[in-house]
Amino acid sequence: MTEILTLTANPALDLSTEAPAVVPDRKLRCDPPLVHPGGGGVNISRAIHNLGGQSRALVAYGGSTGEELVRLIEAEGLAPEPMGVTHPTRQSVSVRDKATGLQYRFMLPGPPWTEADAAAAREAILAAAASDALVIPSGSLPPGLAPDFFPGLAPDLARRGARMILDTSGDALRHAAEARTGLYVLRMDTVEAEELSGRHMSELRDCATLARDLRDAGAAEIVMVAAEAAGTVIATPDWVGLTRPPVVVPHSKIGAGDSFVGAFALSLSRGEDPVTACCWGTAAAASAVQEPGTRLCQRGDVERFYGQVERMGL
Repeated sequence: MTEILTLTANPALDLSTEAPAVVPDRKLRCDPPLVHPGGGGVNISRAIHNLGGQSRALVAYGGSTGEELVRLIEAEGLAPEPMGVTHPTRQSVSVRDKATGLQYRFMLPGPPWTEADAAAAREAILAAAASDALVIPSGSLPPGLAPDFFPGLAPDLARRGARMILDTSGDALRHAAEARTGLYVLRMDTVEAEELSGRHMSELRDCATLARDLRDAGAAEIVMVAAEAAGTVIATPDWVGLTRPPVVVPHSKIGAGDSFVGAFALSLSRGEDPVTACCWGTAAAASAVQEPGTRLCQRGDVERFYGQVERMGL
């Protein structure tokens, strides 16, 4: 089985709670918070573990919040490894308004990185990546880390046989799409796709056209656009289409994308084809949105939902 290595440069201690209503200029009496370890790569490793798989998680953590983060990660049966950067770990807060069902998410930026921090992280990542690994950077970048940092690692990883799955946004997404550094997978959501292309993604075919164009231009071997409840559009060398999830009642969208990537990567690591892997990811995202806070996907639901995912050519 192919090794999976997740990378989290800007992890967070995630606090989630609910309030009767979220209104300004009042003290809001909240429910007792759920506290989970967070950050894109951390959540992907947690999702993989939830599904019965294994991964290695490189994490840049530090300070008392970082110690709590590691304790929570270890409590879930994972063994995080240091990325060589020890700045204090940030926190994030999400509050769900019970009256409306809307969720409000507050993300703190994290401490700034220096060039020395980036060099230390690069060295740690290249030392940790096995020759045939699936390497998955995910989550926001800390201030000071160049948007081309992770795409810039892709050529070095590819030369040793490792493949990068990149789920990013903003300047980092734009650089990844334009640099053609040999990415295996590039993933984005519809809002990010619109920002990247400058076009409104009013129909699924618009997402499919963008994904196909990016793939043909060499952005990545596989390009995916997450279209929320409609599913995920995927462009591979052999197929362009949609994997549509079953209808579920959402509770929290936190971690749905990370659950998708975790299930997708786990399927690939077991030798399944990319479209089948996308179906597993779609099932995992559907499972995750039913869960409170950042509990992520649950194995029983994912296995049940997988049989209900539809494949549609576009």
